[in-house]
Amino acid sequence: MGQTLTGLLTSVRAIAGRPGTPPRARPGGGPDPELLAALRHCGDHLADLAASGPLTDARRTRLIASIGALTTACSTPGADAFDALLRTGQQALDSGGDAGARLALALADEATVLRARSKGAWRLRGNALDALGRSEEAITAYERHLALQQNAAASRDVERRIATLRAAGDRIDEALALVGGGNGGGGGADRTGAVRLSRHLPAADALAAFTELVRLRTAERGAADPAVRRLAALYAEHRRLSDRDPMADPLLGGAEPIGVPGLRRFLAGRTVCLVADTPHTAEQEQRPGSSLAALIGGYDLVVRCDAVRHAAPTARTDLHAVTLRGDSPWKGPRWDRRATARLVFGDPLPHWRLALRSRLVPGAQDRVGDATLRRPLHDPALLAEAADADEPASTAFTVLRLLDFLGTPARVDLIGFEGPAALPPREREWIGARTGRTDDTAVRITLR
Repeated sequence: MGQTLTGLLTSVRAIAGRPGTPPRARPGGGPDPELLAALRHCGDHLADLAASGPLTDARRTRLIASIGALTTACSTPGADAFDALLRTGQQALDSGGDAGARLALALADEATVLRARSKGAWRLRGNALDALGRSEEAITAYERHLALQQNAAASRDVERRIATLRAAGDRIDEALALVGGGNGGGGGADRTGAVRLSRHLPAADALAAFTELVRLRTAERGAADPAVRRLAALYAEHRRLSDRDPMADPLLGGAEPIGVPGLRRFLAGRTVCLVADTPHTAEQEQRPGSSLAALIGGYDLVVRCDAVRHAAPTARTDLHAVTLRGDSPWKGPRWDRRATARLVFGDPLPHWRLALRSRLVPGAQDRVGDATLRRPLHDPALLAEAADADEPASTAFTVLRLLDFLGTPARVDLIGFEGPAALPPREREWIGARTGRTDDTAVRITLR
């Protein structure tokens, strides 16, 4: 970064002043008041980071470096710091969390005042509001961006996002109309808590209110009531829209997005084997008459994980699972191994989407796991376990836990997970507690 966090904070305070100080009159050639205000926001964020302890997150490190570049631009006579301001806002958003999104919004607000016709500033503001769950305000910012954007191709992502946010709001409106109409007036809405639900609520609050509304109405009328069933369907659609765009992405090459219900149907009643990617297993698979090849060929579904380096390109793969690791955005080779279905695990959501669009190969898969399957271990709707930054789960273990949770495969076996391919001790312990039997000749572990 070129300087310590404390040193950078000192530099920012020297240029922009401390929180609560009145705006400075702009001297000849000095920074605009909006840039000084932006630096004060950055200073506040740096102070919070300094108080939080040692920094180990690469995304925050990049944000600090970007704040350093903005500070340099603001202190250099004649320099145009606007681009540095937008880059810092984007890095704040990429750093994740509400604090990063709030900083991005504060910088976007200053940028839109500084240059009201900057399409980049309005898109940054829309993205920040979107990340904070302020959907209706995000739509307004996105629309301002579209009004300034002349490149139709560059507008498609924003147009899709607006459509998604509006569709989610429409589900809320229909739910409110259903509750009000079915109850004969506002009194019933009070009893069910529907009055709390609104498309103008922050996303997290709207989801909580919608969940409570469905719970109370189901308890009141029963799950078989047609209005309750419609309300539950609207709730499910709202949940899906909160995680992904409603329309097919042409960059998926015609692949069908599948969620948890689709994957459960895909696995139902089938025998499944996870095959370790080792030189020995690959050699045995390719050897004519090999007992291991015959064993693998007898399963209904063959699962392979991550970059398959040893198995032949033509080796059968029914389900390919890959985990996006390291710093985001995740860049790497495209996933060109043919598979019936492909699951991609990763978080945060915007970078997960970007990875899919840049690394999926059209025609290489028939189905792609949607956003509801991108973090099965930690998703509250699935396994809901706390993330372990020190020992993230292997892809094979994530797949095993997901298959075990779904519960529809007839049988799940691991083949070849010994020696260099052995899973970490914590994962082996979980498998050992659930192992039905082992087969040393095939190096096979049977879970169910």
